[in-house]
Amino acid sequence: MKRIYPFGLVALLVGTAPVLVAVQGQPVNRETAGDTVRAILAPRSPLPSEAATAGITKFSFIAYGDTRGRYDGERLQYEHGLVVQSMLKTISAMANGPDPVRFVTWSGDAVVDGRVAQQYNRSFSDIVDQITNGAGLPFFPSPGNHDVAHTSSRSAPERLVALRNYYGAFRALIPPEGTPRRLNGYPTYAFGYGNTFLIGWDSNILGDTVQYDWIRRQLEGLDRQRYPNIVVFEHQPAFSSGGHGAAVLEPQAAEIRSWYMPLFRKHHVRLMLTGHEHLFEHWVERYNDESGKAYRLDQIVSGGGGAPLYGYRGEPDLRDYLKLGAAANVSVQHLVKPGIAPGENPYHYVVVHVDGEHIRVDVIGVEFGSDFAPYRSRSADLDSVVPNMR
Repeated sequence: MKRIYPFGLVALLVGTAPVLVAVQGQPVNRETAGDTVRAILAPRSPLPSEAATAGITKFSFIAYGDTRGRYDGERLQYEHGLVVQSMLKTISAMANGPDPVRFVTWSGDAVVDGRVAQQYNRSFSDIVDQITNGAGLPFFPSPGNHDVAHTSSRSAPERLVALRNYYGAFRALIPPEGTPRRLNGYPTYAFGYGNTFLIGWDSNILGDTVQYDWIRRQLEGLDRQRYPNIVVFEHQPAFSSGGHGAAVLEPQAAEIRSWYMPLFRKHHVRLMLTGHEHLFEHWVERYNDESGKAYRLDQIVSGGGGAPLYGYRGEPDLRDYLKLGAAANVSVQHLVKPGIAPGENPYHYVVVHVDGEHIRVDVIGVEFGSDFAPYRSRSADLDSVVPNMR
């Protein structure tokens, strides 16, 4: 039976300022709400060098995204704060276990309007400080459409203003320009931890061969003995069933399908972590390589970080996409569908457990979604075949 979560209750709590301060544990920092974005605090425990973690094959990380709030620029993001408070409890509970959480990835949309510095300073950055300074973990971002002023042009003036704020907020968290794992002039970078290689990239811009070629070179030059697992994280998904998908094919999704999915199949990317849709859903693409060997690429859409929730709108039309992938025997399964009502899709985050070449995910619902079980439980093994649960 589907449960309808009481979204109206959350809306009431958002407008209650004393509760907001009590939950977050600190007041809104008005002194930093000027025209310059304050940098989020660097992690107390930075990610070790790639060489230093070469022997690690068991660990976890957290993925989430879409944190913008209805009162950005005025007060801390209440729903985002709830997500992070739950996240901190999970991090603490796993700290002495077999696969502690080592970092957090985030798939974009920090605030409603990335051009407004006060929205970062008053609403977003103090919450992320609780991850980097409180829990001490690295935080790896990728930009959403709200973070780049809703433009697909790399040189658009409004994008440049918004990116100045984005870089200002995250400058202590992403690799600096001039280093091998950073694409100069872009918010695009890569890093390796243990046996897993991750790429965070800007899925907002269209027709950009520079970014595509950089990602291709990173994949082509990768030591696959060291890195059997490849994970990419970006804002827009290739397939989705919410307001940005279903009958709508946004240009960014079309480009991901035509440019990046063949590249990701070629290099056997294991997992795509995306947002944009404020809900949870899980897709599996299956395909064969030239020798006929079967592979799967899982795409998780996790936009439950605090932005207003969405509901299911229908299935995307994948007929042309499947025709283009016919030579590789491409098929796409909608493994977990979101609920139709927004209140069926709670705020949440995903814990990704890596154990050698095996990956398992736990979906942790927050507050009114604490019993969220998208797989009839909250967990799924990405090596197994799981029937559609919704």
